[in-house]
Amino acid sequence: MPAPVPATPADHHERLGVPLRWWVQSTMFVATLWLALVVAVPGVVAWSITAVVLLLMAALLVGYGAPRVVVADGELRAGRARIGAEHLGGARALDAGETKRVAGPEADARAYLLLRPYLKRAVKVEVTDPADPAPYWLISSRRPDELAAAVESMRTARHGDMSA
Repeated sequence: MPAPVPATPADHHERLGVPLRWWVQSTMFVATLWLALVVAVPGVVAWSITAVVLLLMAALLVGYGAPRVVVADGELRAGRARIGAEHLGGARALDAGETKRVAGPEADARAYLLLRPYLKRAVKVEVTDPADPAPYWLISSRRPDELAAAVESMRTARHGDMSA
């Protein structure tokens, strides 16, 4: 059995899971729904409806928080999208105000966006591939400085390999 490849310092792995407060608020919503139903309809119906709503709510929260951001194996993966290091330009961690501007008034409609409202900071990664219509990727992150550093490290390592 081959030994697992150790992660390099440039690797970055992150899941954009929803915050705990969303789970708490959803649970309280379902509890309120159950309370309203249990006084209006038979218990079995109230519990059945509540169970279905609870399962739907959990599926929505898990699905919405499922995207992963990964920098590894010479590529950047954000959600379902992926791009090789050879097509990446500079990466820059944005503060909350910059993220709001770049995602709002200064946004380019062609850009690839993986944004989550509960993450106030993001990383802007330039795309250098002339065949790619997206001029940049804007990716939400809990650790934007680490993500930008990982992309930069991978990109410079890749460009260094290509020039050798």
